[in-house]
Amino acid sequence: QVQLVESGGDLVQPGGSLRLSCAASESGFSINIMGWYRQSPGKQRELVAFITRRGITNYADSVKGRFTVSRDNARSTVYLQMNSLKPEDTAVYYCYASTGTTSWGQGTQVTVSS
Repeated sequence: QVQLVESGGDLVQPGGSLRLSCAASESGFSINIMGWYRQSPGKQRELVAFITRRGITNYADSVKGRFTVSRDNARSTVYLQMNSLKPEDTAVYYCYASTGTTSWGQGTQVTVSS
């Protein structure tokens, strides 16, 4: 299992920006896919975005054009840049890493509210 530590969650006003980070305990070059899910109260966990080791990305329709996922394999870190945030983006954001098995971070709270 890969250990993952997220950071960057906060309270932000609608229209604002946040950058989430997730550091892995293993080399980024050995992790196939890294990405982010989120879960709001009463809702199922949903995929937000992921990025492969070679840099191929995929996004949920609800965040396309607003969120950008990136990774630094040398630092074993994946990022989620979130712009034009909306109240419906409020959720706990979970980092994950896929190496044949899937590992999860502890989650970081993002709250979008005025």
